[in-house]
Amino acid sequence: MNQPIIQIKDLYKSYPSKNGLAVALEHINLDIYPGEIFGIIGMSGAGKSTLVRCINFLEKPTSGTVIFDGQDLSALSRKELCKARQSMGMIFQQFNLLMQRTALQNICFPMEIAGTKKEQAIARARELLKLVDMENKEDAYPSQLSGGQKQRVAIARALATNPKVLLCDEATSALDPKTTRAILNLLKDISKRLGITVIIITHEMAVIEEICQRVAIIDNHVIAETGTVADVFSRPKEEATKRLVYPEERKLPDFRSAHCYRLIFDGTAAKEPVISNMIMECKTPVNIVAADTRVIEGETFGQMIIQIPDEVNQVNLQRILVYLENKHISVEEVSECLNLS
Repeated sequence: MNQPIIQIKDLYKSYPSKNGLAVALEHINLDIYPGEIFGIIGMSGAGKSTLVRCINFLEKPTSGTVIFDGQDLSALSRKELCKARQSMGMIFQQFNLLMQRTALQNICFPMEIAGTKKEQAIARARELLKLVDMENKEDAYPSQLSGGQKQRVAIARALATNPKVLLCDEATSALDPKTTRAILNLLKDISKRLGITVIIITHEMAVIEEICQRVAIIDNHVIAETGTVADVFSRPKEEATKRLVYPEERKLPDFRSAHCYRLIFDGTAAKEPVISNMIMECKTPVNIVAADTRVIEGETFGQMIIQIPDEVNQVNLQRILVYLENKHISVEEVSECLNLS
């Protein structure tokens, strides 16, 4: 495997407060690899926005280490740190465009700061406007653009200095669902075409499902769990993860059946009607008591609780269990149908 482009080692961040020190982050350890789309998710106040600002040293960690592209950011001079930050573009929830500048001028701005020649900056800005499908809006001011168009300009601006990493801090939270999907697809395409590492900071599980390959769950200022999106969503281990994956309490009716099973889907093809086929092949009806499934990259992940009637004989019951095993679906018997978490 490639060396991580970002390594975070035992990062700790605190702020002075009236009652002493307020802890924002503690014992944060993460490795993020070149070209991947990595998600960091947590509830409000968990520390995720502080973490993204520590990654590019807009916030200096109280202790710990951030290594970016082989450089320890804490060991860099101010000039060296500014140079390193040019390789880390940032996209914000509220776009942060300069209202008195056109779309083209907004994209040129970071290149002006970097000392790029005007003609070269304009040519680069036009390339980027085309990349984000905004080439016909170069003379438009932010007030003339929709939210999705503003974010496209903001993405182009973040790409202006040819960064190796894009940091996206709640980049779609201000957008409607249709526009959100379009922006996420754009980020996915940019990552694939340009080989850029994308770090998504969000509180929305749907964003992680749509675009990320790996995810870290941050809860109460610490990393609760990390892994591939498929693994974390299909088999959440920690309570913090379960609260995000299954955000609602799911109290189920008291079905008085001796045969109640939890099915764990962790890769069955989304288009295959497993339960329907099972009922037809085993010639036994089942009751779906509850389900929480989602499709990630064309595969179905999640959990389902089914109830098999008491009158089903052992032969047919065993046939069902074998069928599910052959479909690579994990099955566990549950004594009470309480909830999916």
